[in-house]
Amino acid sequence: MLWVNPNRIALVLLAGLLFCGCQPVGSGATDEEKEPQFLIGRSRVNAMNFNGAIEAFEQALQMNPHSAAAHFELGWLCAEKAADPAAAIYHYQKYLQLRPTADNAETIQSHILRLKQELAKAALPIPPSTEIQRQLEYLSAENRRLLGEVDQLHKAMAQAQAANAGRAVTPPPSQRNRTVSSVATNGTIPAVANLASRTSAVAEPVTQRSHKVQPGETPASIARRYNLSVDSLLSANPGVNPRRIQVGQILKLPRG
Repeated sequence: MLWVNPNRIALVLLAGLLFCGCQPVGSGATDEEKEPQFLIGRSRVNAMNFNGAIEAFEQALQMNPHSAAAHFELGWLCAEKAADPAAAIYHYQKYLQLRPTADNAETIQSHILRLKQELAKAALPIPPSTEIQRQLEYLSAENRRLLGEVDQLHKAMAQAQAANAGRAVTPPPSQRNRTVSSVATNGTIPAVANLASRTSAVAEPVTQRSHKVQPGETPASIARRYNLSVDSLLSANPGVNPRRIQVGQILKLPRG
């Protein structure tokens, strides 16, 4: 009859208990993937019902907010199927928070970096400071020129009024009648009226050209239509997203 050392049996049992105590307790990744809503989401992905799959995985997160598997699936769907990089970044980051030592952590980090670059490209580029300075200098010079013309016209109108006031020679009856008729009609002397009209024409602010977006138009096609560069068109409309212009939207047209 084989004799077994009782001390050896006790050591084996103790080692078994220690080994079992080192194992994680609770649901693991396989349990997350067995949840009903998660399984529904997987079946909808296989059926190419991506919107329905997103809804199912979101319901799985409501049942288990710590489901890393559901966050991973939502990150993939938002990035590749829903074209929502911001949501994809959120779910991928939650996945890494729940599984920091996952085998695919490096791949997920590269996905997050790519999605952030896509968001940066979608943002409207800010024109360089040199271009802004050039536009300000041009506008300042144009403003000074217009003010100079207005000042010259004011001086010419004052000289004409002084000359007409000091004129002692009585015009011929026919000319006098025309002058009186003009004064009665317009309330001003003809020469002064012409100067006044020129002054008002110069003093009027320069009207801003604009374009109403039509179906199928893009910033590039609109710029070509008016012989403009795409950069100048976007600089004149800093609040417009070039990838999301809408039909009926009014775009300002800069000077060519």
